[in-house]
Amino acid sequence: MKNLQGTVALNNGSDMPWLGLGVFRVEDGPEATEAVKTAIVNGYRSIDTAAIYGNEESVGEGIRQGIKAAGISREDLFITSKLWNDDFGYTSGIQAYGTSLKKLGLEYLDLYLLHWPVEGKYKEAWKALEHLYMDGQVIAIGVSNFQIHHLQDLMEEADIKPVVNQIEYHPRLTQEKLIAFCREHDIQVESWSPLMAGEALEQPELKEIAAKYDKSVAQVILRWNIQNGVVTIPKSTNAERIVENSQVFDFELTEEDMQQISALNEDRRIGPDPDNFDF
Repeated sequence: MKNLQGTVALNNGSDMPWLGLGVFRVEDGPEATEAVKTAIVNGYRSIDTAAIYGNEESVGEGIRQGIKAAGISREDLFITSKLWNDDFGYTSGIQAYGTSLKKLGLEYLDLYLLHWPVEGKYKEAWKALEHLYMDGQVIAIGVSNFQIHHLQDLMEEADIKPVVNQIEYHPRLTQEKLIAFCREHDIQVESWSPLMAGEALEQPELKEIAAKYDKSVAQVILRWNIQNGVVTIPKSTNAERIVENSQVFDFELTEEDMQQISALNEDRRIGPDPDNFDF
């Protein structure tokens, strides 16, 4: 956790950066390309996208430009994408992975996730990911938005345990039971929308803590994520904010501040409920 290239070891032995760039709701085109390139040039080594975001081609271009500008290699990066719900099947899942690789212009992904726990379909889709993993086409496989009962159900029949569960996680939604379950089973938790799409930045309690450390509210929240052992992928297309979000390794929150932030929990989601979605 000492710098932007700091990693956590996943349960299959691969290493994942603690902090990366998310590109949810970033339109395909120059904006996505420039955001990814900017992140890589400024030290980011993890980029998270998904088929449903519709921006894999531009993300891929940003990766190529970033690699060249930063003077690094593809192996220095950790790239994630996700299998969309419409492709949850064995053959369709394998084909969709190939489509994502083609759009990204990559030979492999570091992490491929089931995007949502689609009832009656996620087990077959997981078999597709297991095939990709055992065939050496992807470095690691995991899930996104899975609750405890989804994980239990999946692992009953799975040959390979997910390495990651990417979930909505922020000071208003701490999901402590799910975090504890994942920790017990050596599944790394990753946070999407850590800043609540900007909503969390207006919390008075967080502003007070941020002032104490001479940091922004965003930096305090991201630091809280990481100190809780949660990988995080804040989204931004603003170059200054991309850099600011990465500057969270030069301070440490006290235990009291950590608890005060966690106490803001209201079990409140800004995204869909994994137990009640219709897409």
